[in-house]
Parts: sequence; structure tokens; C-alpha cells
Amino acid sequence: MHPLSGDPAADVLRRLETAGTLPAAAAERVRRLAAQSGQRGDKVAVRLGLIAERDLAAIYAAITGLPVVRPEELPAAPLPEAPLTLRFLRHARALPFRSGPQGLDVAFADPLDAQAVRAIAFATGRPVRPHPAVPADLDAALGRLDGGAPAAEAGPDPEAAPDGAEEDLDRVRDLASEAPVIRLVNRIIARAVELRASDIHLEAADAGLRLRYRIDGVLQDMEAPPAGLRAALVSRIKIMARLDIAERRLAQDGRIRMAVRGRDVDFRVSTTPSIHGESAVLRILDRDRLALDFAALGFDAALLAGWQELLARPHGILLVTGPTGSGKTTTLYASLARLNRPETKILTVEDPVEFTLTGINQVQVKPQIGLTFATALRSFLRQDPDVLMIGEIRDLETAQIAIQAALTGHLVLSTVHTNDAASALTRLLDMGVEDYLLTSTITGILAQRLVRTLCLQCRVPYRPGAELRAKLEAVAVPADAVLYQPAGCTACEGRGFSGRTMILELLPMSDAIRPMVLRQAEAREIRAQAIAEGMQPMLAHGLRKALAGVTTVEEIFRAVRDV
Repeated sequence: MHPLSGDPAADVLRRLETAGTLPAAAAERVRRLAAQSGQRGDKVAVRLGLIAERDLAAIYAAITGLPVVRPEELPAAPLPEAPLTLRFLRHARALPFRSGPQGLDVAFADPLDAQAVRAIAFATGRPVRPHPAVPADLDAALGRLDGGAPAAEAGPDPEAAPDGAEEDLDRVRDLASEAPVIRLVNRIIARAVELRASDIHLEAADAGLRLRYRIDGVLQDMEAPPAGLRAALVSRIKIMARLDIAERRLAQDGRIRMAVRGRDVDFRVSTTPSIHGESAVLRILDRDRLALDFAALGFDAALLAGWQELLARPHGILLVTGPTGSGKTTTLYASLARLNRPETKILTVEDPVEFTLTGINQVQVKPQIGLTFATALRSFLRQDPDVLMIGEIRDLETAQIAIQAALTGHLVLSTVHTNDAASALTRLLDMGVEDYLLTSTITGILAQRLVRTLCLQCRVPYRPGAELRAKLEAVAVPADAVLYQPAGCTACEGRGFSGRTMILELLPMSDAIRPMVLRQAEAREIRAQAIAEGMQPMLAHGLRKALAGVTTVEEIFRAVRDV
């Protein structure tokens, strides 16, 4: 007998509303669509991408009174007490994982499916306790029961010839199109999206294939796919990205768009040859996770006020600087979203276009046909724009056209790769830009880094030891400060961190800094003057967040290495 009564699906929506996970307007939309389609409301919400499956599993746990099954609890082999076929388990999206005197503990993607619960109880002749499980975890466990891995169905020889010219291309193409390989690639992608990874790395190695996800900026090893499927997996990804699977000597780039867990997700694909075979990296571009709100990105009130004041100016150049992967493009997109009004024409030139923004004209550079940043910018100036966004200033020609645009009354936003705000000025001087042009056009420079944020469910306060206390006192942190450290819980998959935030410093071009640029002063002198005028250094911004329990001091010191 199923333990629930009444209308548990309606209870799910009420709980999601109460928790703030599903806004009232979205919940009303879900109820309307559920009534029209005849589907349960919680299923509709997931299909629309309004809630994450992990959040839904937590609600199921609250309703059933049973905890969410952890991935390590799911078995690698079928339980003898539950002789159920794999086909039935896949159809029911269920997996028995523990047997006891009170009956079977069964992991369900949908523990409210009373019909599936009754079917398993009837087939096994034992009472069933339906535990909620995250669907991606359950799918991965069911995949392991497939003879250990999809390779068993595909039938390749693990000792087959390695990737190379002698391998039969038709065989690899056929293998890449078979169901087991397709399912495995889909599982790898779905699991990465569920874990909120930013990148998937499939790396050819001497022993086979290595799988890693970049989660919150840190690469983490995952269960490796079968070595015999190395060529087939990469070929499958190339087929999805419409790349040439016969070309294995050169790097290739492409894109994939596919529905994952009920929402459309874009992937930027890059393949590269290595001595052990081809490797592939998929950058996950999930629009639902694109935060275009400055507060969500990590701007505090003072920084936001200063940045918005610079954005409000009708012309000039605003630069965002930082290393690769520091969120510069996201900051530019948030800035463009703030500037995007019916009376404003905005043009961007990017390499690549990571997200499409409604109401903004975006251009992808294509150097192979001569469409570079510089040539695109020249054509832009004839398009009567108000705001220009340049993905990156890489050379003198691009910098000169950006300066020309700023001098002729346009607002220009762009990025430069430097370590801090002041270094952006010296970097442009090194490119060959005239100093007087910089002082006439640059209005402000924002430097940033990304740091991991602590999981609010399990962070632990502590007082620093003597060595760390001495280091903190050197940067004006009180000796009695309370800091926080990660612990790890089910909410954060045991990592102790969940998500990332920015630490920033904003350097406006002031009357005191302009003569320093004209005499080509060193970056440290310009930085010292900016701090004297009130600029909050990136380190100070980060330490404030560490003291507030947003992140750890170790994360700050890792990101800002000048301490």
C-alpha cells in the first residue's frame, strides 16, 4: 500500500511555493498547463526547467518522510531479493538498493508513482518503501547494471586497435550511432547539467578515457567510461556537433543544442588530437543559470553604484579584466542587459557568442573568412550604434578602432586579460596605444575573479590559528574574527561549496590618474593612487565576503595571489 494519501502532487507544488523555489506566478502557470495536458504539476515544472530535479527530490523526501538516496547507496549489481528485469526497472525508473526485515527499500525517480510502487511490491512479494532519488543518479546506477557498462551491449573489443588511421572509420561511425553509446553520452551530459558543471572533459589517456567535470571552477574526476568506447564516444560527440569524424589530425570546434532534464541547453564543443587519441571538451552554456543580476553576481552596493554611474555615461570605454574563466563575459552581458532599451542600439562582436541576448545584435568572428574583431568593428561604425561590445581587445588594431568609436560618441565595453585593474592601462600602452588617447577614452576598469561560495547548509564557523591569524592581521583583519570552513552534506554533494561569486575592484579614471598614464607610470603606482582615492582592492572585497561567511579565506588567497 502506498504510504501517501490525498493529492501528493498538489502538495509538491504548495511546498515548492512555500520554500520560494517556485514563484507564485510560475506555479499558477504550471497548474494551468497541468490541467490542459493532464500531467502532474511537478512533472510539468521540471519539463519547463522551472525547478531542478534535486530540489524536487528534496520535496519528495519531505512528503514521504524518507531521505533522498545518495549515489553511493545505489547498488552496482541487482539485489537477489528483487529479481526484476532491467527493462522493467528502466520503465519504472526505480532500483531496489536495500533489503531488510520490514521489506525492500527502493529508489524512485518519482516516489509518488503509486502504480510503480504496487507493481514492485507485487513482483517481489514484499512491502516496498519508496525513497526519492535524483534521476541523474538513478540513471547512472541503472547504466552500471547494464552488464557493468554500455560496452557490453555495443560489443566492442576492449583490446581493439587504438585510435589511429588504421581503425575502421565505418565501424566507429556505426558504433557511435548505436543505442548504448548514445545513452552513455546522454547520461554523461545529463549528470554534468544536474551537478551544475561548467565543462565536461573527455580526455584520451594511455589506459583509456578519463572523464572530468569542472564544478564551481574545480575539475573533479568522475567514473571513467569503458576504454573500448574511447573512439565511439568522441565520434558521437562530433556527430552531435556536426563535425567531421574522419578528421582526427586537427582540432575542431562546434556547437550542440539539446534538451536536458526538460530544458534546452547549448554546448560549445572543442576536440583536439593527442598522442593517445582525440579528446573533447564540452562547455555547458545553460541560459537558465545565466545570472544577469549584478547582486547575484557578487556586486555590493558601493561597487554597483560606481559601475552603474560609468554605464550611464554616453561615451567612453569601459574595460573588464581578469584571467580566463573569471566571468568577464557574464559581467558584460549583465551590463548590456541594463543598457538594453528600445531607444538604444547595441552591437556586439564576440569569439564565440556564448549566449544570445534578445534585442541585441550579436556577431560571431570568423577569422577564416576575414571577419575579425577589427573588420567587424569597422562595419559596426556604419550601423549607427549607441553601444558597442567587443569580446576582447587582443591587438593594437582592435584597440585603435575601439578608441575611435569612443571618441565619436559611442559607449564601448570590452575585456582585457590582466591581473588587476591598473595593469590594464599598462597592457594597452604595451600594445602601442597612445597614452593621450587612453586618458581621453577610458572611463573605468573593473577587475574580477570567481571564488567558490560555501554551502549554507553545512558551513562551520571557526577561529583561525596563529599562522593564519598573523597572515590576516597583515591585511587588517581583526585578530578575533570568526571565519567559516566547508563541511560537506547531501545538499552540496559532500563538497562543502555550492556555486560561485565574484570578488571585484573598480578603478575609475580620475584627474589624478590621467597624468600618471601620460608619463606612463607603473601599474603599482596607479593602483596605489586609486586606493588612496577610495578604490576597494579585490583582496579587501574578498576578505569582507569571507568574514560574512560567503566563502573561505583560502578561496580568496587562492584567487588573489599577491598576499
